[in-house]
Amino acid sequence: MSGGDGMALAGCESAFAAARGLFDQVTKELGSPEVAALTHSQLEDLLGARMREVTRQLFQDHLRLRTLTEQRLPEVVDATELERTRIERGRSRTLATVFGKVTVTRIAYRGDKVADLHPADAMLNLPAGMHSHGLARLAAIEASRGSFAEACERINTMTGAGIGHRRVQELAVGAAADIDSFYDALVPAPCTDATTLVLSADGKGVVIRPEALREATAKAAEAKGGNKMKSRLAAGEKLGRKRMATLGAVYDAEPAERGVDDIITDPGDDSGGGGHERRPGPKARSKWLTGSIEGTAAQVVAAVFDQAEHRDPTHRRPWVVLVDGARHQLDLITA
Repeated sequence: MSGGDGMALAGCESAFAAARGLFDQVTKELGSPEVAALTHSQLEDLLGARMREVTRQLFQDHLRLRTLTEQRLPEVVDATELERTRIERGRSRTLATVFGKVTVTRIAYRGDKVADLHPADAMLNLPAGMHSHGLARLAAIEASRGSFAEACERINTMTGAGIGHRRVQELAVGAAADIDSFYDALVPAPCTDATTLVLSADGKGVVIRPEALREATAKAAEAKGGNKMKSRLAAGEKLGRKRMATLGAVYDAEPAERGVDDIITDPGDDSGGGGHERRPGPKARSKWLTGSIEGTAAQVVAAVFDQAEHRDPTHRRPWVVLVDGARHQLDLITA
């Protein structure tokens, strides 16, 4: 090992002294009589909180190491070729991560009457706002499973981030911003004339605030008792509070011949298949998705057929349409 490598290694080790100190505190605490009396669930909670802080400190220590080793670049220009000729060290911003908040300190490159540039931000791929991509991903995942309030509670339970309800909503909306662009750029894999083209459409009623109801639905709601937003409807009760969101899908799938025994087993058969080896079903490829709560079901179904026409303009392939028994959807598809 050269002298320069030894100095770099020593500097790296010292950079994580704070995190190492926290870890030593945790191990010392685990050996105390007080912790010896905890139940396993209490120990889980304790270690979850302590090790989250250790991990956050590791993150912070690594960022500090980057700060100490960041070198001034010989030339920094923006997309319009405007140069930044001055620098300011020690420019900081807060980053909220899945482990907690950390501080990113880096060099700011400055010019006259132009925005400052921070190349280190690009190296870290930092978000425009304070919350990390990891928190944004959690917000998108958890918001898709229920309400924003429930998503907020789950995220804070998992991460201790202390994120607010409104921020979870903004992160989830931001995560959905590129969905249309993503599917517009989708290039389906080449298919043969025997490859099945599958189309599907489905609807889901979504509760809407009174001011956002369509005119006809709002009139129906008023006729049935006004726009009173009760917490729960009785069985069979409909107050015209919902709007139908329509979802559509198009994908390619190679035919997969199967019989009844490949799909449904005898309820009395404890072996789960009676010795019959199930043949696998078709696998979706190049799946394209769309959906809307603002547009009508007719518009979504039309978009589904437009995508199918794009994939098979001469109708050489077999088309299969999957849909439930909703009469309105069936009429739209037939039309």
